[in-house]
Amino acid sequence: ARGIQHTAVRQAHRKHELTFHDKYGTMVLLGGAAMFTSVWGYVFTTLKIEWGVSPVGRVTPSEWRE
Repeated sequence: ARGIQHTAVRQAHRKHELTFHDKYGTMVLLGGAAMFTSVWGYVFTTLKIEWGVSPVGRVTPSEWRE
């Protein structure tokens, strides 16, 4: 039982080692956000999408057949 207590105390006082996420997490997140924004910005500008197009004036009613 004392051995377990000593191990627990040693681990509690040990310095925390930085993991990959601690070191690079923010940079990876920002890099991914920049890549996402640039790729979709390129896609939306090259597809020539017309936003908010109204069908008024383009759609004409067909002749009524009885």
